[in-house]
This record gives sequence, structure tokens and C-alpha cells, in this order.
Amino acid sequence: MNIYEKLVDIQGRLKAPKNQYNSFGKYKYRNCEDILEAVKPLLVEHKLVLTISDEIQSVDFNDTLHFVDATVKITDGKDEVAVSAQAGIDPNRKGMDVAQCFGSSSSYARKYALNGLFLIDDTKDADSTNKHDSKSNAVADDMDWLPDSGSKFDNAKKALKSGKTMQDIRKHYKVSKKVEQLLNT
Repeated sequence: MNIYEKLVDIQGRLKAPKNQYNSFGKYKYRNCEDILEAVKPLLVEHKLVLTISDEIQSVDFNDTLHFVDATVKITDGKDEVAVSAQAGIDPNRKGMDVAQCFGSSSSYARKYALNGLFLIDDTKDADSTNKHDSKSNAVADDMDWLPDSGSKFDNAKKALKSGKTMQDIRKHYKVSKKVEQLLNT
């Protein structure tokens, strides 16, 4: 089997479940480590080596806007397949020091490079937003109501102004008609 046939086999068999949970947004997700743990046995089986590297780059000439360019490479010792992904770095991110900001962006870029290499789709399928069964409705019932003032309300209003929709807001909160009207004013 050549490297491409091995990669196709891994892409078809890899199962990287969303084992992490975001309690604020009330959704499951997978991180870089979840993907790596799931793919390691398949790499061993096919005698392939996976490497990941990061390069910090600047977007502008003033060298003030940085991003991480993560590259994932898979090789059998002769041939190589590589995929890259990028993530911006905000060194002023609230609650993080500079190292944590760079590390967070690195993890994000690496995850999406791995997604590209192994054909992992992080988008929700159409059925995941279908609210016809009682289990889906139970998740909605656990959501908090969006208040009509305060930081959560202000953040929702900013999100709408930046292009998000009311449907996006409803993924995180239950929204009353009154609050919806206030958000739209």
C-alpha cells in the first residue's frame, strides 16, 4: 500500500468522538488531543509517522497582527502528505497571559490541520439542530434565559451587530419575545 492508500484507510476508519463539553455553550466538541489519541493506533498499524509544527507569522507590515500556521505531515519514510491551517493570536485575550494566547491559537490551528488531513468535519449535521425528539428538547430546557440587560445581553447585541443571527443566539440561550424585541432595537 502506498501512503495515499494508507491515508484513505485511516480517513475511512478514524473515529474521533466529541468527548469534551463546553458548559457555557452547552455543546460537545473534540480537541487536538482527542484526534491524536484516536489516530495513533491507526498510524502504528500502517507504520506512518505524524509530525506537527507551528510557525508564527505576521499579517501586516507593522508586525502587530500575528497568527499561527500549523502544519501536519504524515510520512511513510519515502512519501509525505502535508496540510496546514491558521489561527489568529490575540495577546490581549482576557484571563490569559501571552504564552497561553499563543498556545491556545496553536492548539486551534493544529486541530484544524488534523481535521483537514483526516477529513474530520466539525460542523453539525442538519439532524443535530432538529428538535423533534424529547432528548433535544431536554437540552433546550436546560438553557438559561437571556436577560434583558447586563453583560450577557450586551454580548448578544454585539453578536447580532457583527452578523450573527437570532438563531445563533438561541443556540446558547432561551430568548423571550421581549428580549428579542430589545435586541432588535
